[in-house]
Amino acid sequence: MHLRTATHLGLALTAMIGASSIFNLGAPPTSASSHREAPLISQDPVADATDLYAFVSPDNPDTVTLIANYYPMEDPAGFPNFYRFGDDVTYRINVDNNGDAVEDIFYQWDFDTEIANPNSFLYNSGPVDSLDSPNLNVRQTYTLSEGRGGALTEIASGLMTPPVNIGPKSTPDYEALASDAIAEVGDGITVFAGQRDDPFWVDLGGLGDLLTIRQLPGNAGGGVDDLAGLNVQTLAIQVPVEQLTSDGAAPADAEAANAVIGVWTTALRPSTLVLGPGTQTASGDHVQISRLGMPLVNEVVAPLGAKDLFNSSHPGNDAQFLGAVTDPELAKLLNLLYGDVLVAVPESGRDDLVQVFLTGVPGLNQPANVTPSEMLRLNVAIPPSETENPLGVIGGDNAGFPNGRRLGDEVVDIELRVAAGFLLGEEFQTGANGQLGDGVPANDVPFMAQFPYVATPHQGFEHMHHAPTGGATTSVGGGAVATPVVEEREVYVTLDELNDSGMSGEAELTETEGGTHVSLMVDGATGGHPVHIHFGTCDNLGEIAAPLTDIDATGKSETTVDLTLDELTGGEYAINAHESAANITNYVACGEITG
Repeated sequence: MHLRTATHLGLALTAMIGASSIFNLGAPPTSASSHREAPLISQDPVADATDLYAFVSPDNPDTVTLIANYYPMEDPAGFPNFYRFGDDVTYRINVDNNGDAVEDIFYQWDFDTEIANPNSFLYNSGPVDSLDSPNLNVRQTYTLSEGRGGALTEIASGLMTPPVNIGPKSTPDYEALASDAIAEVGDGITVFAGQRDDPFWVDLGGLGDLLTIRQLPGNAGGGVDDLAGLNVQTLAIQVPVEQLTSDGAAPADAEAANAVIGVWTTALRPSTLVLGPGTQTASGDHVQISRLGMPLVNEVVAPLGAKDLFNSSHPGNDAQFLGAVTDPELAKLLNLLYGDVLVAVPESGRDDLVQVFLTGVPGLNQPANVTPSEMLRLNVAIPPSETENPLGVIGGDNAGFPNGRRLGDEVVDIELRVAAGFLLGEEFQTGANGQLGDGVPANDVPFMAQFPYVATPHQGFEHMHHAPTGGATTSVGGGAVATPVVEEREVYVTLDELNDSGMSGEAELTETEGGTHVSLMVDGATGGHPVHIHFGTCDNLGEIAAPLTDIDATGKSETTVDLTLDELTGGEYAINAHESAANITNYVACGEITG
């Protein structure tokens, strides 16, 4: 796999390497984002923040999009009590626009649920074709407020969340329902709250088993996305840039004093809960029970005995968590497990990570006179990339993580590589250290090109997790014949670089009913690369057996072909990519399909 080295990143990466040791912090990453990250919040999923994103809106670059996801690992088939936000939870996205680790602005969501007919057990009594459909028995609305200058101001109330994505009979046009739940609430602000696909991808099973990388070094597939087919509850808001900056103006350039904001999300509950026969009543002052900024921090910085304290803490008090973490446990584990393939990872004195996780990077996203604290930091004057690199800054794309976080940023691979020393010099950027990953190349479904960007939630009636079982049947109702659940079978094909193209990657071939789904993830792609399945081998290509969708600028191609997986693995076939339609004879990557 071709990997750009730090020499391509200029001052931004140089600054990341030269971190100060004053704060005594090395914040090592690990295997998952904030799903079930602390003992108490793991028992309170409706208030558990899973991921936070902050980026300049790619289709509306005069705005910033902030997304906070809650309620991890929602199985789409949540009948009879489908998932929703907590009516007794206050959700916030906080913004610090001057670097002092104190929120200057926050956006707040408060929810209210109404059951139209409490004498029915049904979530809906018929097809739901609008947000106010009389067939929808459980309705959730919310109030959006803004905190600024010590005052809380209501922006809008009675805003509707869409129902969950139940199935073809109940929600026959789910995309239309979700679109109707996007609200423009004035002053250029757009907001959405509702269920969406979980946009994070990670091999939880492997990395949770003592950091197992199923196919070393982790950049060529082989991982299992444990969040595939699962949903979350999404809060998304798009705000004009000037409403988020310290002086109320759009920054003149990326070096401007008002260009950087810090972002984190919190959930709060009333301090007292009284349980009665079939009732519960909450009262008292609100207490913060969940906090999330940078991905993975609470999982690995705070020990088990302090994780719940971290969730209740404020960024301005983060010094209490800084001791002894310049000696990251993850570095020791990497050396212990993979020392035979890695350049030895420094296990102490890891001051290289301070700027990434605490202060921001000078020349990229560090505010002047910054108070070290854990949050996402975004330079709102850096425009969106025309071609996103999922490796963000270490891949030469300064519009990506850790400059904020986009949905497509590969944070697991980025943070594993940084933990393995990527910021310490070129010796850690080549070879296995610079190629570490969990083997899951992308989200299981494509993101949307417009707000709220997070993909449509998986449907309860028909969805697939990463490890379906065979032999069962599903009934489609109305006396229809039951159909067997096909056991999913996958084959991975390594796509090797050809003709010094700088392009390589992997194809995942998944068995479908009567065909094969072919998913490509190619590093180094610039878009518009034709790709086909050919008869023959890479050394002796024959005619085209099946055309595939062109590889786009993100390196992805998704196609379902009529050839079965048995046919593809039982004969001689190769996947071959071309430079462009105009230069079709120049091959850029190829891999042979084997069983």
